[in-house]
Amino acid sequence: MLAVFEQVTDPRKPRGRRHRLPVLLTLATCAVLAGARSFTAIAEWAADAGEQVTGLLGIVRVPDASTFRRVLARLDADALDTALGAWAAARTTPGQGEQRRVAVDGKTLRGSRNGDAPGRHLLAALDQRHAVVLAQCAVDAKTNEIPKLRDLLAGLDLTDVVVTADALHTQDDTATWLTDRGAHYLLIVKANQPTLHAQLTALPWTKVRTTARTTSRGHGRLEHRTVKTTEVRAGLGFPHAVQAVRITRRRRSLTSGKSTTETIHAVTSLPTHQASPVLLAGLARGHWAIENRLHWVRDVTYDEDHHRARTGNAPQVMASLRNLAITILRLTGTTNIAQALRHHARHPERPLETIKKASC
Repeated sequence: MLAVFEQVTDPRKPRGRRHRLPVLLTLATCAVLAGARSFTAIAEWAADAGEQVTGLLGIVRVPDASTFRRVLARLDADALDTALGAWAAARTTPGQGEQRRVAVDGKTLRGSRNGDAPGRHLLAALDQRHAVVLAQCAVDAKTNEIPKLRDLLAGLDLTDVVVTADALHTQDDTATWLTDRGAHYLLIVKANQPTLHAQLTALPWTKVRTTARTTSRGHGRLEHRTVKTTEVRAGLGFPHAVQAVRITRRRRSLTSGKSTTETIHAVTSLPTHQASPVLLAGLARGHWAIENRLHWVRDVTYDEDHHRARTGNAPQVMASLRNLAITILRLTGTTNIAQALRHHARHPERPLETIKKASC
């Protein structure tokens, strides 16, 4: 990780530096792996870590909270995300015959709201199979996620990658940009694309054989999903769309017994010989990994929305460190993030050991 952090430019002047930037970032990462949620908590963890940790990093005087706050607020957050994303992508290179699946979604850091200024909004790309963060970028308040998707994915090798995204990104330009770079897409279609949505709902779905069924239990409910797919090589007018997908979700509360049904449609550039209905069902289901295995963890386990960092790039950098901690834990086989944070909090040398393990 020190080598990865070396790629980020130190925003401080050389004169008066007591701690190298890679060392500060490594300490912060260790603290976040131990559950630290703020600059104060990071500094407290560093102060309590002891010589077993500080000695390995060559630290004579442990940095205080103001040092972490000042440096991380001035740091080039996009450069940090680029370096971390490249490292995570290299650690999760698909094997022969495997295809990388990337889910894209945004999240607002509610605690970073400052007066009338809205909270910082970040767009992230998650590897569905490994649940590690491959990229992140800020979405300026004057724009939206749509054009930022290209900036987000520009640094990734998209050859034969399948990108999944919600209805906001079901745009002609986005689909063309992805396919021009050798990627495939699975995009949800809702009312923001009224013509396409009407075409999909009008397809003769009753004549299409049900091709995939799945059932899952969790969050207090039982969910049955039925997936139908059909070729649409002509007539839709959406770039490179060759299959239409209809997903019907039937949910039943295990406490109240109340049932609800939801039907959504999607389009994909994956042809039938490359993507069976079962695979498309998995892609659609896997897209929610970015909500369940990243955003939910940051919200609930790290209590991100109550973190009040608002100065400079501090909100994005703290989110990046949380992403990194989650990525490191996923790479080392962790399934329960909250339990892993408690495990690392009990012994100060454990975070460094886990970082080394993730880097091997």
